[in-house]
Amino acid sequence: MGEQYGGDHQDFRGGEFNGDFTAKKVEYHQHGPAPTALDALPPKVAGFTGRGDQLAELLGAFDPVGGEAPGAVLVAAVSGLGGIGKTALAVEAAHEACDEGWFPGGVLFVNLHGYDDDRVTAEQALETLLRGLGTPPEHIPNGVDARAALYRSVLAARERELGAVLVLADNASAAEQVRPLHPGGVRHRLLATSRSKLPQLGARLLPLGELSPEEAYDLLDRALRIAAPGDTRVANEGEAAAELALLCGHLPLALQIAAALLVLDRDKPVAELVVELAESGDRLLHLDDGERSVRAAFDLSYQRLPAEQARLLRLLALAPGSEVTAEVVAALDGADVPPVRVLDALCRAHLVERGSGRGRWRLHDLVRVFGVGVVKGDVRLWEEGEGARERLLAFYCRWAGAADGRLRWLPGMQEPERFTDRAGALAWLDSERAGLVAVVQWAREERFAATAVLLSQCLAEYLDWRRSFDDKITVCGVAREAAHRAGDRVGEASAWNSLGIALQQTGRVGESVDAHTRARDLFQAIGDLPREAAAWSNLGSALQEAGRTDDAIDAHIRARDLFQAAGDRPREAMAWGNLGLALREAGRAEDAIAAHIRSRDLYQAAGDRHGEARGWNNLGGALWEAGRRNEAVEACEKALEGFREFEDWYGTGRTLSNLALAHQDAARPAEARTHFLQSADAYTRANALTEAAEARTWAEEITP
Repeated sequence: MGEQYGGDHQDFRGGEFNGDFTAKKVEYHQHGPAPTALDALPPKVAGFTGRGDQLAELLGAFDPVGGEAPGAVLVAAVSGLGGIGKTALAVEAAHEACDEGWFPGGVLFVNLHGYDDDRVTAEQALETLLRGLGTPPEHIPNGVDARAALYRSVLAARERELGAVLVLADNASAAEQVRPLHPGGVRHRLLATSRSKLPQLGARLLPLGELSPEEAYDLLDRALRIAAPGDTRVANEGEAAAELALLCGHLPLALQIAAALLVLDRDKPVAELVVELAESGDRLLHLDDGERSVRAAFDLSYQRLPAEQARLLRLLALAPGSEVTAEVVAALDGADVPPVRVLDALCRAHLVERGSGRGRWRLHDLVRVFGVGVVKGDVRLWEEGEGARERLLAFYCRWAGAADGRLRWLPGMQEPERFTDRAGALAWLDSERAGLVAVVQWAREERFAATAVLLSQCLAEYLDWRRSFDDKITVCGVAREAAHRAGDRVGEASAWNSLGIALQQTGRVGESVDAHTRARDLFQAIGDLPREAAAWSNLGSALQEAGRTDDAIDAHIRARDLFQAAGDRPREAMAWGNLGLALREAGRAEDAIAAHIRSRDLYQAAGDRHGEARGWNNLGGALWEAGRRNEAVEACEKALEGFREFEDWYGTGRTLSNLALAHQDAARPAEARTHFLQSADAYTRANALTEAAEARTWAEEITP
């Protein structure tokens, strides 16, 4: 046979052949190593900023000598709302870990597309990872279990040869997508990102919230300077930049889009974009730069929700205030008990967050905007939402009315529903205050006006008690306008009356006189004598504050006579007390003392312990001015006892100041200073910060 030469043929020259002869060409194939994708980590996000604590926690988890239990296989899961920056943080941490040399075996990256219509299954992900490890396609078996076993075997061999591998599984939507990707071994690490918390993985869980205001500002500044190093708009418009960050909810995606909009128009001031967002009926419409959209990011999460979760998310978006209690959630839902299971599911998906206390829930500001947009875009969903709002308003009106009844309760009155004491009523009102104030503003809508006006009347006493006069001005102003539009003269007059009290307390005395005059005239026209009497009493206090003492005395006498004629002893006692204050102002000390004694006695007869404390305090002031110092001190001490019993910190502060003045007059500086400081503390608890500052100043001025 002839010699074989190189190439793909044979030379038969010189050969001898007997019989038939067939020559067949033979092909030889030698497979080279399959390509790998072990440097597949995406590039760092340009302008990445903040997340220092979270980055340190991830790096601590990656560190091969970072203190994890010996032999532990670590899985970390970064979770958070769409657009919160999960992938950016994971990629940043992976790059830093590689720079430290912790993963000499390489990095594998797979996008699981967990919220797309064609999300990647675990079996498909394993095929991608095995190919990335250099496994020939024909050697990859079918079935998730077989692929997972081969995957772990290949990783074990790579660990022996080169070292640890980091696997980054991005954008998972469920634990079953990630669990089979567990790498095995003791040195490999798996990092997953998801919009859900994935507690089923047994992983180190790292939930992400929005950026801090400082981090959000830095992100905006860096983004503009990357595009143009000389762009100083954020630095030059610090306040506007902070407002822009707030309108973006400190959400990285929204901030990046806002920065891109500024980059596209380098002549646009930051303040101009702020105005566009603030005045837009739909902020999310603007948070779209053509390639990225906050609404689209949220919609991916929303579309995957089961029906009951999607419904509750929509209803929560309509809730008033920045956060709501579980009771409010139940009212919106129309359920007897809070839907805790559904709330927990939405919380795991980062669409709902736990609020400032147990049983409180909140939405990210932009999620709320998204939910409202979903409701407005569908007539059926809009009517569903209006029904939920009606339920909530009725819920608030019922329980605020009961709480108000407890605050006004005196012996002999019918026991209010639910609340057995003042402390319980105040605690409930405190917990719901933001929502209550917000819901009253629904009075601007005809559908809710009548009930919202009633709710405003239930809040008047409480807002006075907590000295929340700005909230009261807001509530009464909205209620007055709604009642006027509806022709509800009683509601309008009541709103004017309550508004006048708040205006006086905030120093707007002229407006207060006008408000009480309007209330008095309306009640007179209606023929409602008890409410007319209250308006006269409040008008008298405003007139006294305005320096019109004689007019104030006449107003208080008119109020006293009307209450007396109606047989309303507690309010007659109040009128006597107010009259006494005006008489003191007029220099009629003995008449004032007599008025305050009458006030105190009427309060005692009515069983009104808190009113009695006010009577003692007013009497103490009148006795002091009359030179009856010992009696005055005794009266103030009795007042102090009553105010403390009711946790009336404003009354406590005022009485302690009176006692401090008595000690100062008696040349007892140490006692005077102590009482002024105690007064300052009480005023602070009462949210009377101006009075608190004055009391501290007086204490500091005392020379021991």
